[in-house]
Amino acid sequence: MPPDQIAQETKNDRWSVGSYGELLAVALPMVLSASTQSMMHVVDRVYLTWFSRESVASALPAGILFWSCLSLPYGAISYLNAFVAQYEGAKRPDRVCASVWQGIFFATVCGFLLMIPAVWSMDIFRLVGHSENIWPLEATYFRWLCLGGLFATLPAALSCFFSGRGQTMTVLAVNASSVLVNAGLDWAMIFGHGPFPQMGIAGAAIATNLANVYATICYIVLIARQSRHGEYRFGDHFRFDNGLMRDLLRFGGPSGLQMFLDVAGFTAFIMIIGWIGPDELAATNIAFNLNTLAFTPVIGVGIAVSTLVGQRIGEGRPELAATSTWKGFVLGGGIMAVFGSIYVLFPQVLLIPYALYAEGDEFSKTRDVVIVLLRFVALYSFFDAMAIIFGSAVRAAGDTVFSMLVTCACAWGLLVIPTYLTWRFYQPSLIWSWVWCSVYVIVLGFVFLARFSSGRWMTMSIIEPSSPTAEPPPVADDAALCR
Repeated sequence: MPPDQIAQETKNDRWSVGSYGELLAVALPMVLSASTQSMMHVVDRVYLTWFSRESVASALPAGILFWSCLSLPYGAISYLNAFVAQYEGAKRPDRVCASVWQGIFFATVCGFLLMIPAVWSMDIFRLVGHSENIWPLEATYFRWLCLGGLFATLPAALSCFFSGRGQTMTVLAVNASSVLVNAGLDWAMIFGHGPFPQMGIAGAAIATNLANVYATICYIVLIARQSRHGEYRFGDHFRFDNGLMRDLLRFGGPSGLQMFLDVAGFTAFIMIIGWIGPDELAATNIAFNLNTLAFTPVIGVGIAVSTLVGQRIGEGRPELAATSTWKGFVLGGGIMAVFGSIYVLFPQVLLIPYALYAEGDEFSKTRDVVIVLLRFVALYSFFDAMAIIFGSAVRAAGDTVFSMLVTCACAWGLLVIPTYLTWRFYQPSLIWSWVWCSVYVIVLGFVFLARFSSGRWMTMSIIEPSSPTAEPPPVADDAALCR
């Protein structure tokens, strides 16, 4: 019996299907993995806060604009996790490998395309209209991130080979070690230690790129090792598969568009706040940065829910997928509740690292604003968990068009447009901007809860039947998903 099959059967003997034990076995490594990724961003911002206020204020608009460019391909590539999970549940390792190859081909093309905006980085941020001491730094950070685009997309595709099959400890090991690589390079490149000159905000972006290169190499080595043993003969499936690529784009495309429209909405939101002033922009940057401490672990739970839902759909047991989803919501909502309490009760403690080497008088104003903004984060965090967990479940089954449409409507109808109209016709108000941000997250959470409760996702599947004579499960067409 192949080692992977023995490990899977051992796991199933230890944890009953649909239990909290099974959920935690998959989710805990992904929670820790996502947490290490959030710590990478926190470390970046802390170092940049020590370097200069202008640097930390510039990192968020530039970083989120890059993420806007990355989100469309990244969302489509990440949906590969659902394909791997459903094929794994259907016991079809050949299609698992073929799916990952299509993700690698797609990620490579998109990675090279992401380098193109670097050419116009200065023009883009000059047009945004932020202050003269901010936009050149934004352009520098954005340019270097774009140049590392290939290694931002490849790890996303390669990691699905492990996360979709429930081998989340592997993803944790790679992500945790890459965070350590990033932290060390940040310290050396931002401040100019060791063989590196002082590069400031450019050093932060280059360090991120090099950490992604390291993660890519790790995944390639690990996949090559698994290909030599067991049933996953990865090298045997190195070919372009028209049908699989078409399915990836059919289901992953709307998922990528959803992520793009969501991130684009937040990008516009951040740009509007940047018009108010650098202090407000720096405070928003830090508040969102601290928000990632709660947000990214719940993203890890969402990936685990997506994996389990995909595997149960592939096995033809959607009722167990529903059970795992509700248990995932209990876990994700609990995480958000704990962090929400910390944001309200201990904000000064969270801000100690940012203030450690920052200018005292300069940072004190920013600190007071961040404390207020963290109350908004505490308010909407629980509803954010609803959107993440229930949204992950319905998308894993194939309900991606609805997710795209509702996210677009909420992001622009409840976040961007109201914030702009408030700024344009009332006054440039940071508080009102965050009120609209909270409304957006709360409404999105309830919409995904309602969609999940409707049960439409339980009749969907994204993979073809295992044999020509098999009866395929009923699949909702794209037009039906829009209704």
